[in-house]
Amino acid sequence: MPRLAALISLLALLALLGGCATRAPAPTAPASGRDGPEANPPPNLLTVPDAVPKVELLRLGGPNKPYEIEGVRYQPFVDDKAFVERGLASWYGKKFHGRPTASGEVYNMYAMTAAHATMPIPSYARVRNPANGREVVVRINDRGPFHPGRVIDLSYTAALKLDLLRGVAPVEVERLTAEQIRSGAWKRDAKEPPPVYVAQEQAGAPQRETLNQPVSTNRFWLQLGSFKLLDGAEAVRTLLVGNEPALAPLLTVFKEGGLNRLMAGPYGSRAEAADSAERFKALLSQPALIVERK
Repeated sequence: MPRLAALISLLALLALLGGCATRAPAPTAPASGRDGPEANPPPNLLTVPDAVPKVELLRLGGPNKPYEIEGVRYQPFVDDKAFVERGLASWYGKKFHGRPTASGEVYNMYAMTAAHATMPIPSYARVRNPANGREVVVRINDRGPFHPGRVIDLSYTAALKLDLLRGVAPVEVERLTAEQIRSGAWKRDAKEPPPVYVAQEQAGAPQRETLNQPVSTNRFWLQLGSFKLLDGAEAVRTLLVGNEPALAPLLTVFKEGGLNRLMAGPYGSRAEAADSAERFKALLSQPALIVERK
């Protein structure tokens, strides 16, 4: 632990001293062999409209039957229930472009689609990047990802619109139910606050954060450090996850006031945040600051 604290201190110092440096804008491919973007993606992808939700028939077999990947058994659900979770998002591109998806449809990396391990196929979901507030609506037509901590695999265009092409990053995912689609309730008011998450284990699959009931109208976070360079914040996040992989879904970088703030959360109450602060204090050898974000 002293070595981890020393590395974090050094990275923080370098980040503060290097305020004029910028992060390279070129995207990096996700951790899937030689996958990545095409050499010349189509122009104006940011103007591609989101998927338009519609009520579609769910069937018990086919892409919704139980399956096993690398010893982990996945049980897709087929009831039309609300489903909200938070975790890491990745994206997939040219390696799978033009190939069949789990639904039988051809994968188009420039369409607004995504893969999910257990959500019914087909489904529609709202995906939010908490680091910048961007949201998109995608159609779930494929299975994956199968890496611990990852909850959704986005198409290239969906990741582009969320500013997630640099690699995996935390997101919030909300499945849209048939009732929400019929009534138009899925068109959430932009002023409506995002849902509050509490932990819930799912048997037979990596632990994720799932929505139960809102526990507070406030959102409490732990600020673990502020950096002028995004690379500094990401380096500390990588070090933390390297020591405790289960922390990955909790860590988010917010860009505010010219700084990149590494935070953990959200927590439903100040007391819950304070309990978690002790865990981070042991890892970082310095206290975490509790921040209330409305």
